[in-house]
Amino acid sequence: MCPTMPHLFASPSLPRWGLLATLPALLLLSGCEMLGLETPGMVTQRQAAEARAVGAACRHAVRSIEDCFASNPRMSRAEIFEGWREMDQHMRDNDIPGMPQQPAAPAGAAPATTPATTPGGATPGTVPLPPRPGGLATPPSAPAPATAPAR
Repeated sequence: MCPTMPHLFASPSLPRWGLLATLPALLLLSGCEMLGLETPGMVTQRQAAEARAVGAACRHAVRSIEDCFASNPRMSRAEIFEGWREMDQHMRDNDIPGMPQQPAAPAGAAPATTPATTPGGATPGTVPLPPRPGGLATPPSAPAPATAPAR
């Protein structure tokens, strides 16, 4: 060892075994992202992205921004608006029509009438699917449940 150059392991406060013991710990801690641990910055980015996605979905579903705010009170209004505005611009630029959500039928109500189908079996405005492999055009219906005889 050269007397003019201090040696890396010559520090009296950190013996060799101490340095060797901390090296694996540092290597393990450097991969925390792979363990699924989120840092506060990652949580903030994820929440912002989710709020922008909600805003974009509201705009595509032809919902007002006020309705979107009211139905998502825990999300950032600024991020929801940003997503709504981006989707609005995208839809205007590409002539994309909004897709309003169909209201759910109340429980016990009669099912809605089915639209007329074309001779190919597809609803107008849709493309018919090719037949399934194995020759089955439609999935087999489930067998009717057995009922117990009345007494």
